[in-house]
Amino acid sequence: MLAILALGFSSGLPLLLTFSTLSTWLAQEGVSKTSIGLFAAVGLPYSFKFLWSPLVDGLRLPLFSRLGQRRGWMIATQLLLMIAVVMLGSLTPKDQPALTALCAVVVAFLSASQDIVIDAYRVEILKTDEQGAGATMVQIGYRLGMLTAGAGALYVADAFGWQVAYLVMALLLSVGVATVLANPEPGTLPSEAAAGDEGRLAAWFREHVIAPFEDFMRRPAWIVIILFILLYKLADVVAGVMASPLYIDLGFSLSEIASVSKIFGFFATLLGAFIGGLMVTRLGIFPSLLICGIAQSAANLMYALQAIAGHDMAMLAVTIATENVTAGMGSAALVAYLSGLCSLGYTATQYALLSSLTAVGRTLLSTPSGWLKDQMDWVSFFATATLLGVPGLLLLLWLMRHSRVTTARAVAG
Repeated sequence: MLAILALGFSSGLPLLLTFSTLSTWLAQEGVSKTSIGLFAAVGLPYSFKFLWSPLVDGLRLPLFSRLGQRRGWMIATQLLLMIAVVMLGSLTPKDQPALTALCAVVVAFLSASQDIVIDAYRVEILKTDEQGAGATMVQIGYRLGMLTAGAGALYVADAFGWQVAYLVMALLLSVGVATVLANPEPGTLPSEAAAGDEGRLAAWFREHVIAPFEDFMRRPAWIVIILFILLYKLADVVAGVMASPLYIDLGFSLSEIASVSKIFGFFATLLGAFIGGLMVTRLGIFPSLLICGIAQSAANLMYALQAIAGHDMAMLAVTIATENVTAGMGSAALVAYLSGLCSLGYTATQYALLSSLTAVGRTLLSTPSGWLKDQMDWVSFFATATLLGVPGLLLLLWLMRHSRVTTARAVAG
């Protein structure tokens, strides 16, 4: 379990180095808001990692063959990830925007690849009755990694600069390397001959990509469901991309942002997730989605009030608490909804594919946020971002009505 915790830490650490931590760095360097918004797209590898997962699942790396298939892939991705993070930190984003974006994409790709093999290793190394505890431990480790790359990186950058901050983050990835070297290879893995067989790859694609999609598309209103998943958290992610640039513009130091936005926000998000889960249990999926959706969209208005208040730490604490609690509520309700959509025969695969849609919303759909901000002041921007939650809520109301009609017909039939 300690090994799973450490691997979860290694998995969660790189995420913010290409997301909010990078956005803070870009804002401090004076990069335009439009460019900062476009940088959100560097996280797309997280959305499409299922496309190359069969390679990670089936191919053994020659240079690391002695370590075994799983450990070999983990060591390879971790070492390359350390190099990529150091390279990213050595750049000057304002003077080298294209190279910075390229390095960030490489970091995201390697991080997503590491996630694939760590998830596989966790499932294979644990016994059946240990899977629940293992899932909990990897989530705790993942959140600790995100906290380190968020608050920890900002503290180090404030004291020693961004190059040192990214160097320290790269060195912390050695936790994963040491964990892999100290633990065994799973005992049951596909043979190399089977893994390299083209028929097996075709069968994998049919079973894990085509069949789950075919099954999902038999569901009534599946197009509306996909649009809803894409748009449900749009207001939240558009505002979130510009949160760090707002703090920098208002004169908050990196240490102040780390203390309130990252550490305080981390616990506020956990509280929100707990509240959201409790609401789903007590009220049901659809009412919880509606209440949480309204709350997470309306919370963007706190950013507008923050822009009016200026450099006010007390107001920042209220803003972060409100936004992170409501975002955690919305995420918990959405996860419960996605879980309920999955067919029993394709639970893991359909959940991975559906959750990738939320990542597309977080990355691709949020890229115009910087351009939008450059067209208006901060108050107008966050008011507009709040309204972006309306389409998703309208789709939700339609789905709620459709569900009631379908249920009534089933009962009548």
